[in-house]
Amino acid sequence: MSSPSASGTTAGFEYVFPAIRGVQAQREFYVSMCPLRLIPKIFLFDEEELAPEVRAQRVLNKGRIPALASYIIDNPTDYVFSALTASVDGEMRFAGIADEGPGMRIGQLHIPMAARFLINDGQHRRAAIEAALSENPELGDETIAVVFFHDAGLARSQQMFADLNRHAVRPARSIGVLYDHRDERANLARLLALKSPIFRNFVEMESSTLSARSRKLFTLSALYYATDALLRGIELKAVSEAAELADQYWTAIDSLIPEWGLVRRRKMTAADVRRQYLHSHGIALHALGRLGNTLVLQSTESKSWKPRLEPLSKIDWARSNLDWEGRAIVGGRVVKNHSNVVLTVNYLRQKLGMELGPEEADIEATHVRGER
Repeated sequence: MSSPSASGTTAGFEYVFPAIRGVQAQREFYVSMCPLRLIPKIFLFDEEELAPEVRAQRVLNKGRIPALASYIIDNPTDYVFSALTASVDGEMRFAGIADEGPGMRIGQLHIPMAARFLINDGQHRRAAIEAALSENPELGDETIAVVFFHDAGLARSQQMFADLNRHAVRPARSIGVLYDHRDERANLARLLALKSPIFRNFVEMESSTLSARSRKLFTLSALYYATDALLRGIELKAVSEAAELADQYWTAIDSLIPEWGLVRRRKMTAADVRRQYLHSHGIALHALGRLGNTLVLQSTESKSWKPRLEPLSKIDWARSNLDWEGRAIVGGRVVKNHSNVVLTVNYLRQKLGMELGPEEADIEATHVRGER
């Protein structure tokens, strides 16, 4: 923020932005393109010591910054950042290139250097840009869109923050996987969903939840997390090897779960299988992925893990099986959180005669104590 002394030294000087003028809610606003190197210099953020009621923004979550900065640095040719929104506490003067017609909306926006710029939306992007510039100064010549509003006071700025975030909805994880071409695991999950005889035509590609009448057995996000768990920490020389291992593993699992095949042969509906059994739900897939990961890591020869899966054919996957209560099912509903996934994996490990790891043993002991 500009101090009084700073305001005195900048009197008579101004920023000049090429801009387009618009109107929202009977208020003028301006859209410009700012060089990235200018963003940390004019958009200051120092509200951490203020109480929430006198701030116009949430406190900066510094834990988010490294990932955002890495996103820019690691993808210099195809990163995408949406516009920043800022309020300007100072007089803004717009000079159009024409007095009438379309030229009235295009021109230059003049803002005194003594003015204060308050970010209403995008303070984490601003911090990430600053961090990225420190590692790669060449990014400074690139630009980001900025929407300027006149600062009408704290209440208005707080309302703008509330309005800008009121209807923000995080997209479903499945569609995020569907559209993510950087993540190799996402590419693999899509490949399985579209090409594997087990999953083809039975994976919901957009939503991360399935309606009661859906004809799909799995969601893409569930397949993504399960396959990621399967391959974690396994050294593979190429993506094709990961795809081959994943296909082999899920094919082996399919042979031990007859209901999946019944759905493909149209002898059972996907809705009936999901309603009656646990094995098509995300928690079961994730647990099977983690189980497979351990088996593959323990195997000394290719596919030597496959025979060890045989006991899974005797597991009662019915949701009515009381063994699942408190593990994958709580109060009659399938619940997937970290502890429930671990407890479900524990159950499968025990059926295969496998030892539990330290964390798994602790969670299992807590579960057993709760049943007494």
